[in-house]
Amino acid sequence: MDAYLQQNQPPGVPPLELTGERTLPDVPAENYWYRRHLAVYEWIAARVAGGVVLDMACGEGYGSAVLAATAAQVVGVDGNPEAHEHARLKYARPGLSFEWGAVESHGEPGSFDAVVFLQTIEHVVDPPAVLAHFRKILKPGGTAYVSTPNVLTLAPPGATKSDNPWHLREYRADEFAALCRGTFDHVEMLGLFHARKLRAHEVALRLGWDGVHKRLRITKPFYDRFTPAIAAADFALKPDRLDRALDFIAVCRA
Repeated sequence: MDAYLQQNQPPGVPPLELTGERTLPDVPAENYWYRRHLAVYEWIAARVAGGVVLDMACGEGYGSAVLAATAAQVVGVDGNPEAHEHARLKYARPGLSFEWGAVESHGEPGSFDAVVFLQTIEHVVDPPAVLAHFRKILKPGGTAYVSTPNVLTLAPPGATKSDNPWHLREYRADEFAALCRGTFDHVEMLGLFHARKLRAHEVALRLGWDGVHKRLRITKPFYDRFTPAIAAADFALKPDRLDRALDFIAVCRA
C-alpha cells in the first residue's frame, strides 16, 4: 500500500493516496504520469510569465507551483478538501494561493490572464458550460489552456472510452477541437508525444523488447529503474499527427 501513498512529504503535510482520480508527485510508480502532466505545466509556465493565472482543478498543487515560478499571481482551485489542504500546506509561497471551489462557478468575470485546466474536462458533466465559464472569467485577450487524453491512444482499439472510472467522455482530436471552438474563436491544437528515452523505448517495443525482458527475467528490475528516471523532457509538444498524440492541448483565445 505504501507504494501508492506519497513519500517524503514536508513536516506537517499529510500525504495523499493515489486513487486514479488525479496524478501525484512523490509516488515512484506514478512517475510516468506525473512527468507527462508536468511537461505541459512547464510549457504553459513559459507562456504566462507576469500574468494572473487560475489553475482550475489543481489537485495536489504541484502544477500551480510550477506556474507560480513565472506568473505574477497564481490561484489553484480544487473541489477535493484533502487535496486543497495538502496543496495549501505544501506549496506556500508569495504569489501562490489555493482556494476550495467548483470548476463551474469559481472566479470573477474578467479576472485572469490565463486559465489552466489540464486532464480534467473528461471528468465533467457539462464541458461546454465549463468552457463558457472560463471565457467569462478571462480578461480580454486572455488564454485558456485545456488538455485531455487522446482516446485513440488511451482506450483499447475500437473502444469509445478507456476503463478509467473517473472519465465521463474521452475525445478524438477533431471532437476536442470542435468542443473548444464551440466557445472560443481561436483554438490552436497541439499533441503531447514521447521524446528522448521514452521515444527510444517505443522503438524498442516495436523491435520486440517486451519478449526480451520477459525471457531474461529482468522486467521488474528494469522498470523499477526506468520508470523513476523518466523526466518531463521525455515528452514533447507538436502540432501535427494528432491522431497519434498521447494528450491534446487546446490553446483557446476569445
